[in-house]
Amino acid sequence: MRMLALHLGVLAVLAAAQFLLPAYHHTNAARIMVLAVYAIGYNIAFGYTGLLSLGHALFFAAGMYATGLLVDRGGEPWLALLAGLVAGGAVAGAVGLLALRTAGPAFMIVTLMFAQAFHLAILYWGGFTGGDEGFTLSGAARRLGPLDLADPTTRYFVALALVSVAMLGTLALVRSRLGRVLVAVRENEERTRMLGYDTFRAKLLALMLSGLASGAAGSTYGLMFGYVGGSFAAIQYSILPLIWVLMGGAGTVLGPLLGTALMFYLIDLSSSVTTASQAVVGAALIGLILFAPRGILGTLRERGLRGLP
Repeated sequence: MRMLALHLGVLAVLAAAQFLLPAYHHTNAARIMVLAVYAIGYNIAFGYTGLLSLGHALFFAAGMYATGLLVDRGGEPWLALLAGLVAGGAVAGAVGLLALRTAGPAFMIVTLMFAQAFHLAILYWGGFTGGDEGFTLSGAARRLGPLDLADPTTRYFVALALVSVAMLGTLALVRSRLGRVLVAVRENEERTRMLGYDTFRAKLLALMLSGLASGAAGSTYGLMFGYVGGSFAAIQYSILPLIWVLMGGAGTVLGPLLGTALMFYLIDLSSSVTTASQAVVGAALIGLILFAPRGILGTLRERGLRGLP
């Protein structure tokens, strides 16, 4: 109950921030919350199951393009949003059936290859997908019934609802029997298999749940900010969630949100004072590896907050 109260408290602070933040940070907060859902999805695969993927941009972009292309061609936004969510999970399942036959560095390379193939397909069929320039979504395409996602307040609360579902869903997952099996797979897959668990099925389920969250984040991001582009399928968007999770704390429920917020503002603030913002990010990551190798919340859990999920 203490852990549930902690997570509900964080969500309450985010809800209260809607009324306190200036316009610039208000928009940033909505963006961070949606990207945090993407990081939460990545954390299910990497943080809890030990699946180091470099192909998650495929799931994020699959959700974004499934939704964006449907609404751009006159589809119902609610159905398009659902299609994006399903696309992320379905693509993750299809990739997992092949990629999970490998392990370690081979799994990382295979997922990277699938993501790069999808990115190249977007560029090749630019007449249909918009290519690297992408395409914008009209105001009418961004209305979910009475909800106008072009309105900053509506956009903020939709982002808050999405991150709430993702965060509390992950909390329920890690407390469930399946969640404990996933952690066992991460810690010692061979021993878990010897105990009678189907580790391939567990990893496939984890990857599909991860793809589902990533697809939901991608589809919502496209609708909220009115843009769909090939850059979201590039390797950069596979590396970013890994960095966010590592910074906040892999295998913690709140870590992805914390890491996404810190990295977003680290890049934002350093870009305002220097053109070498990536050097600042690199220095921050080196410091993280040296002084908090388990991430911020992972290190706190190791040093005292034992019950932090």
